[in-house]
Amino acid sequence: MNTVSKVSVIGLGSMGTTLAQLYLSQGYQVTIWNRTPEKAAALVAQGAVLAPSPAAAVRASPAAVMCVYDYKAADAILALPDVAGSISGKLFLQLTTGSPQDARNAEAWAQQHGARYLDGAIQAGPSQMGQPDTPLLLSGAEASYREAEPLLKVLAGNVIYLGAKISAAAAMDLATLSYVYGAILGFLHGARVSEAEGFDVAQYGDIVNGIAPTFGAFLQHEGKVIRSGDFTITESPLRISVEATQRLLDTAKEAGINTEFPAFAAGLFQRADKAGLGGEELASMIKLLRA
Repeated sequence: MNTVSKVSVIGLGSMGTTLAQLYLSQGYQVTIWNRTPEKAAALVAQGAVLAPSPAAAVRASPAAVMCVYDYKAADAILALPDVAGSISGKLFLQLTTGSPQDARNAEAWAQQHGARYLDGAIQAGPSQMGQPDTPLLLSGAEASYREAEPLLKVLAGNVIYLGAKISAAAAMDLATLSYVYGAILGFLHGARVSEAEGFDVAQYGDIVNGIAPTFGAFLQHEGKVIRSGDFTITESPLRISVEATQRLLDTAKEAGINTEFPAFAAGLFQRADKAGLGGEELASMIKLLRA
């Protein structure tokens, strides 16, 4: 039997609804609240209890999980009557996507009102929740994290606890998003190169998928290089990337396709080379970004 048998879920968008369903499937007594109660009908039919207010939802369980559109919506809910007065002594798990400062502000609010607070970042879609490899980033006091573990494991098999610093989960979420969006922009530019040369873009996608694990291992190595502070060449001299990104830019110009992405990349690597980083490991680019 789960340690915490009751949980309240505040917010019934696609993700919040999925969280509530997962708790119901594991035998939890689930109380729910949503600004538009119509969204609760299917969950009530499955055994959830619809609270008349967020304050009532918070009072109903020892732990409350919130997952709404953004922190503006979250703050508006928390400001509703009696919510602050109901949360004392509760475990409050915030899974709304926000910034590191949002997390710091939310922790301060929770502590002011006597709640134990954890901040989380879900790195999966609703259909991917509850799986052994579902990633969920968490930060906050370790004692609160240990208390919340049974609740967290229902939602995600790959819970990554990042320590007591409350902003850690939001910051790591943004860091990984930076990688994802950078990769997406590069992928889309590559798709245009493929189209310009008459290649099958679907086959290009297959090739990218095949090299992804190797490239991931390379980036893992570069992360360790940055941590060490020793940029002696071990895998890839930065100078190679200076030449490669310039080649990307030249090819885009010759093909008559959009040059924004390769122009940005080539310009950045040229600046790094002029700063004397060409003879160091690729990861030395971080020095330019720090400056």
